[in-house]
Amino acid sequence: MIDLYSWPTPNGHKIHIMLEECGLPYRVHAVNIGAGDQFKPDFLAISPNNKIPAIVDADGPDGQPMSLFESGAILLYLAGKTGRFLPADTRGRYQTLEWLMFQMASVGPMLGQAHHFRIYAPEKVDYAINRYTNEARRLYGVMNRRIEHTGAYIAGGEYSIADIAIFPWLRSWQNQGVDWAEYPALKRWFDRIAERPAVRRGVQVLADQRPPVQTAAAKEVLFGQAQYQRR
Repeated sequence: MIDLYSWPTPNGHKIHIMLEECGLPYRVHAVNIGAGDQFKPDFLAISPNNKIPAIVDADGPDGQPMSLFESGAILLYLAGKTGRFLPADTRGRYQTLEWLMFQMASVGPMLGQAHHFRIYAPEKVDYAINRYTNEARRLYGVMNRRIEHTGAYIAGGEYSIADIAIFPWLRSWQNQGVDWAEYPALKRWFDRIAERPAVRRGVQVLADQRPPVQTAAAKEVLFGQAQYQRR
């Protein structure tokens, strides 16, 4: 049994989807990041960077419990554990890994900044809004060209952890200032991924617990001085 510590955010959804795709048994523990649950000692013991998601696998590789944080590392671990969604051949494996790293280094951080400055920042900073909106559109263009080339999935002809990692971040395309009409190949890919039964189940994990609008108190927890306290 895998214990999943998470919240319904793009990074959380990556692991929700992966667990559903793999069919592994898991228990969900809500970590309400707007209420500060990510700073509790028990959670910090398995996720020292106070970020979701994290997992504890009771049946680790040596038969002992193993905890992991960082969504990319968890995807790789689950792919290795199940032998799924990461090609076994060398070329396919590294093509998948490069696009997984693309998500972790570019898609997540840059689209996250677009969300912050367009939606959550207490003051509108035109320079930041323009910078991250333009970067979001550039990244969508990179992915659109990739799908035009592969004709199927991000890393090539097979559905992989690269698709699982990228998809949740594109669900908030409106918040990123993106017009899908400019990226038709990527939109077809997005719609195809969204129709997968495991993806539909994964994005519903904990969805009923997240409020539609962040309160001022939650924004302070997420973006204020609480982030910078020593623990």
